[in-house]
Amino acid sequence: MLGDWRNNAAAFAALLDSAAAALRASPVRVRSAVRLPARGRLLATGDIHGNAVHLEIVVRNARLSQSPDHHLVLQEIIHDDGAAAGGIDRTYRLLARVAELVLAHPGQVHPILANHEIAQCRGHQIGKAGVSCTDAFEEGLADAFGDEASAASEAVARFVHAMPLAVACANGVVVAHSLPNASAMRHFDLRVLERDLCEEDFDPPHGAAHLLTWGRLHDGPQLAAIAREWGASAFIVGHEPAPDGVLFRAPNLVILNTAHPRGRVIDVDLAAPRPVAERLAMSAVSVAALAPSFEAGEARA
Repeated sequence: MLGDWRNNAAAFAALLDSAAAALRASPVRVRSAVRLPARGRLLATGDIHGNAVHLEIVVRNARLSQSPDHHLVLQEIIHDDGAAAGGIDRTYRLLARVAELVLAHPGQVHPILANHEIAQCRGHQIGKAGVSCTDAFEEGLADAFGDEASAASEAVARFVHAMPLAVACANGVVVAHSLPNASAMRHFDLRVLERDLCEEDFDPPHGAAHLLTWGRLHDGPQLAAIAREWGASAFIVGHEPAPDGVLFRAPNLVILNTAHPRGRVIDVDLAAPRPVAERLAMSAVSVAALAPSFEAGEARA
């Protein structure tokens, strides 16, 4: 941990900048993707949206200290419902917690690009219940850091820009925040994982990161075509509502949500050849079911 960042913008910025450098230098980072070999395990999450309790349960169950081949994918970390309820969005704290994890477990913790993080660092408006999430986040930074809030905000943008677009596993599982709408495929660069992202990739209407993280309208032929191009057997994404924590969409898409009370995660055996999406969806475990092991670990700490 690089000093007390909670009310110190310089320490907060230093933490996020160190984590950004670690993401770019990760031994499993190749261009805009993380590429994992066919060994170990991967704990995949859906949207987190400020749920600090669920995050800590997931982190403990990822067992990152047990093996360098244990990995954790996190997505959509910021923007909780607090601002919509009249409170202050303090989810910058969770972003800092993720930065700490990136530094504590080099090459094992993989926060991926999501539309809320991109909107925050690019100045795109995004809202919940009629409240601007991006404005509420900036208000949280101002409340914590005062006149130095802009330095903290700039560090958030640098950290987000360093995140990979997807995690592609050698066994065929690809984890991304979403996939482009079927109607947008004519504008989407299918080779984006093979190159570094540029500034234009983050912005509408046709930026590759924008299209991938905002898509919700998928169809079977499109999903099959992307799978062929990327060598994927199954996609695990967030972004869409999943009231029971997980949804399966034929032929190969699993939608996860980790934030709400029925939130779930998927434990992927990276050595298992060509996992099938429907079976992955069936294997999703509720965060609530993982809570007893978290509580037992807390008691021992």
